[in-house]
Amino acid sequence: MLMNDSDRKNLGFSTRAIHPVRREEDDGIRPHTPPIYQTSTFLFEDVDQGARRFAGDESGYIYSRLGNPTIRILEETAADLENAGDGAAFASGMGAISAVLMQVLSSGDHLVASRTLYGCTYSLMQGILPRMGVEVTFVDATDLSAIESALRPNTRALYAETPANPSMDLVDLEGFAALGEEAGVLTIVDNTFMSPYLQRPLDWGIDIVVHSATKYIGGHGDVVAGLVASDAEFIASLKGEAMKDIGAIIGPFDAWLLIRGLKTLQLRMQRHSENAQCIAEWLEEHPRVRKVNYPGLPSHPQHDLARKQNPRGLFGGMISFEMCGGYEAGRDLLNGVRLCTLAVSLGATDTLIEHPASMTHSTIDEEDQLKVGITPGLVRLSVGVEDCEDLIRDLERAMEKL
Repeated sequence: MLMNDSDRKNLGFSTRAIHPVRREEDDGIRPHTPPIYQTSTFLFEDVDQGARRFAGDESGYIYSRLGNPTIRILEETAADLENAGDGAAFASGMGAISAVLMQVLSSGDHLVASRTLYGCTYSLMQGILPRMGVEVTFVDATDLSAIESALRPNTRALYAETPANPSMDLVDLEGFAALGEEAGVLTIVDNTFMSPYLQRPLDWGIDIVVHSATKYIGGHGDVVAGLVASDAEFIASLKGEAMKDIGAIIGPFDAWLLIRGLKTLQLRMQRHSENAQCIAEWLEEHPRVRKVNYPGLPSHPQHDLARKQNPRGLFGGMISFEMCGGYEAGRDLLNGVRLCTLAVSLGATDTLIEHPASMTHSTIDEEDQLKVGITPGLVRLSVGVEDCEDLIRDLERAMEKL
């Protein structure tokens, strides 16, 4: 027997993640693991049924760009974990972000966005959106008064990452949501760095959550995907327009990989966070490190806010730190590690190390990089689930060679 929504409401996070939402009728075949519906199209019983489905008078699948049973299991399960009304899955995080902004914004609208963003998100807002007639104002989103001052009569949405990539700055979700509600504009938050296990922005009043599901939700570095969670009305409009007509949809196999990833999300996020806390504390004491950015450190200027927004007492697996010696020291550190993997992305089981200024944020000009704390010596570390002692030894060996 399939669980209904009221059954799921009383279950814990891991139980809901391990037992995904499944609403398909029993056809006599009852697989333990949700099947991969690797098909582009679906059959109709007759012409009238096809017509009813296209008209929206009958539920059912038509074509995998419009919906697929495997993808639907992922969407509903992810939405359930975010405490959202519904969800939508995309082929990449940027596919999800682009679709949301296309759905929300029109020519003549204004967007207020955090000045500290993932490089491609920043490029989208700085380059493509203005060509479409959308004005974008970048502000220091740690300062709610700066966001409020940037509002205009034609402002349609507020956008932020928290923690921000790669500065690890935080946004006060409660205050951010209140500003949006008061101004009558939508609030959009990228929750990639924390995952729904550590942070649920919708619980603080945020309207729309986006994820690069490539990262912690997938968790194994073997899939590229994006997710959106919001109320059912917005998701229906998103699927009916931006998803359908732009077509950045996820494939069934990739959706299946994410369903699998969700099952271990709690276990992985606990280990990522514990390891990151340990390494951040070690880095903070190292003489070759000028500054460590990690919300779990009492020295982080927003540590109290981090504790408020992450009641589990876990602060995620992402650290950025600035090396003494600038670019050369950062380069030599990255070239000197052997256990840490020199690669972009984040959220994999192994530890990934990269150089934001020349890699993930290289699309941002140097002046703007410096404004948001991306110095030449800044290193970003996505801490994996290895033994923490081994990771510290690897970093120590590389630092000794500097």
